[in-house]
Amino acid sequence: MIMAFRFVLRLLRTRAVRVPALAGALLGLGILAAEARQVKVVALGDSLSAGYQLGPSDAFPVVLEAALKAKGLDVVVENAGVSGDTASGGRERLDWSVPDDTDLVIVELGANDALRGIEPALTEQALDEIIARLKERKIGVLLAGMLAPRNNGPEFVAAFDAIYPRLAEKHGVPLYPFFLDGVQGRPDLNLEDGMHPNPKGVRAIVARILPTVEKLVREKATD
Repeated sequence: MIMAFRFVLRLLRTRAVRVPALAGALLGLGILAAEARQVKVVALGDSLSAGYQLGPSDAFPVVLEAALKAKGLDVVVENAGVSGDTASGGRERLDWSVPDDTDLVIVELGANDALRGIEPALTEQALDEIIARLKERKIGVLLAGMLAPRNNGPEFVAAFDAIYPRLAEKHGVPLYPFFLDGVQGRPDLNLEDGMHPNPKGVRAIVARILPTVEKLVREKATD
């Protein structure tokens, strides 16, 4: 490596050196990073990511985009959240909710399935198909996990909670274990209904998920 740097220094001292030659040498040493491009992220979710009862600037996709841009990333995060949507509903609207130029999808679905007591096998089937179809389209996936309400009974809870780790392992996609981590059960971070994050809660969610999303976006930026 030392000899390589000396070679670059010699190029710099040579007045006749051509810019392409110098750039090529620097790239070969990793001194110049590959040119980054804008990354398009879609948050495919329900009311938790859509921004239920919040102002447009307080919704999860908007806050996440701002946080990523503050890290120096050229990124757009689109809001494809639909309040009340289930995993099956997300599957039905997948093609028109996620454009072909999308680089990464944050799949945040399943909370309404758990609240309505939908058979976990049906939820898993829908999420399984969503991930498979996105991978077929060469679109990256971050699976945001959900936990079932504990009053649904131990059998339902065990079956539901196991969906997300199992699918992440099956498809080889990254898993953010619990979308509401650090927010659920905190009155100061939720609306009066106790289920949906308020603006402060959204910022808390973004702060926790940001390192995972940032890593994936940086990888996509230099693909």
